[in-house]
Amino acid sequence: MTTEELEEILEGAEEIDSLEFKQAMTWSKNSLVKDILAMANIENGGRIIFGVTDDFQRQGLTEEQIASFDLDTMRDHVGEFADPYVRFSKAIVEDVGGRKYVVVDVAPFDDVPVICRRDGAEVVKGAIYYRSRTRRPQSAMISNSGEMRDLIDIAVVRRARRNQRIGLAVRLEPGYNFDAELGGL
Repeated sequence: MTTEELEEILEGAEEIDSLEFKQAMTWSKNSLVKDILAMANIENGGRIIFGVTDDFQRQGLTEEQIASFDLDTMRDHVGEFADPYVRFSKAIVEDVGGRKYVVVDVAPFDDVPVICRRDGAEVVKGAIYYRSRTRRPQSAMISNSGEMRDLIDIAVVRRARRNQRIGLAVRLEPGYNFDAELGGL
């Protein structure tokens, strides 16, 4: 991410399902596992920018806070909770005023949604975290059938694309009755 890209995001200053702002903090005080798991379960992944207050005021981070965002430590910690793993990267970006921010880019899941593997401070074993497009942007457990259907749709499309890439595309003839073939399962 460049300074210009950061400025464009900060000028818009609005949280959406794929963008979360967090106040200045260290990684060790708040691991943000729930937010990273939730971002991995949305269509295009998401981004978390550290150093912006809830009312979108720019704070930036101190060098000590930035140093706490060690990518290996972050990946090890998130890896304890994510099944399957979550891919994410970290960048340190300055705004035009010289303030520094940590930007965590979370990739979307490959072909199966990410499930929380164990209990933690803000997460529950077996839960699927998500960021809904239909309510206030926040990282939370899937709470309704619409969110679950959205996630299943994303997974089905991803699996189909993966199968096509490796030559396993399935083509159904017009009029094919999939339910009858499976015996109504």
